[in-house]
Amino acid sequence: MATKNYAWYNKILFSTFACRLHINMHNISDELFVCQRFAIIGVAGYIAQRHLMAVKSLGHSVVTAHDIFDSVGIIDNYFPDARFTTDIKTFVDDMQNLKADYLSVCTPNHLHCSHTIMGLEAGADVICEKPLALTVDELNCMDACRRTTGRNVYTILQLRLHPEVIKLKKKIDTGDDDMVYDVDLTYITPRGHWYFSSWKGDKEKSGGLATNIGIHFIDMLIWIFGDASEIIVHHSSNDCVAGFLNLRKAKVRFFLSINNEHKPIQTKGMMSPYRRITVNGECIDLSGGFTELHTQSYARITEGQGYSIDETKAAIRTLEIIRNTHPTPNKGERHPLVSNLHR
Repeated sequence: MATKNYAWYNKILFSTFACRLHINMHNISDELFVCQRFAIIGVAGYIAQRHLMAVKSLGHSVVTAHDIFDSVGIIDNYFPDARFTTDIKTFVDDMQNLKADYLSVCTPNHLHCSHTIMGLEAGADVICEKPLALTVDELNCMDACRRTTGRNVYTILQLRLHPEVIKLKKKIDTGDDDMVYDVDLTYITPRGHWYFSSWKGDKEKSGGLATNIGIHFIDMLIWIFGDASEIIVHHSSNDCVAGFLNLRKAKVRFFLSINNEHKPIQTKGMMSPYRRITVNGECIDLSGGFTELHTQSYARITEGQGYSIDETKAAIRTLEIIRNTHPTPNKGERHPLVSNLHR
């Protein structure tokens, strides 16, 4: 049973490798490879390069791009023939006239819902960066539009494709179903002063710190251990959120921060991230293995196996509750690093 459930993972690894060597996809599957046409919005942003690289690596094309900023020379590294405009109406017209199959949404978090709906109404399937939405209500609006247009919405949850995460999920799925695991999640990814002056530092635009940097980890834990029946927030500030999740098969103490001084040990570089997840005292190594995950995500999506609105709803609901919960510092089980915050 386990082999069948995870057979897709080996297939994606192989198909990604094959595309990078320009092997025709009909050697991998029964269907002849078809080059898909992509549009991308938010192309001047940091995360857009990973999307451009994924599309290029898989042999597809970007036909048009949009951003309100025009510092987009990076397009030349991937798709120099792609059209570009700072005008949203022109971009939508290009999407339709050039028959874009997909819209990749790489804009700030608070625009994900409106830009996803825009793409659906333009006749494209949509691939949206994390988080797919800031609220469950936004997800429901997207889903209603998806049903009306008959198109699809996918989100990037690439941590589910990480080899160590796959290994952990196999272990939990095949283990004792009554076991409740003890989990500590620590993710400290330092950011400079710019962060607080950007949209990422604006809770209304980013959804707050937990949503902005924690979506992949919260989604991963819910995917592996089940939904949350209890959510406690012990600390919430502009640079750190910590708390407790009582999941179906795990008790999780989480600590999310962008403050370098919160690291329990210093990493190689001051701005290097510190990632650590322990399950029953065993450390899960997530220090590497991220390079190709966007490409693997795109490969799954173009094969019709992407993660849907429903599959991210539990994580979005949990993060929405965390964002709106008043901290109770002494309630329940606390992450070990929380005590350092109140000295």
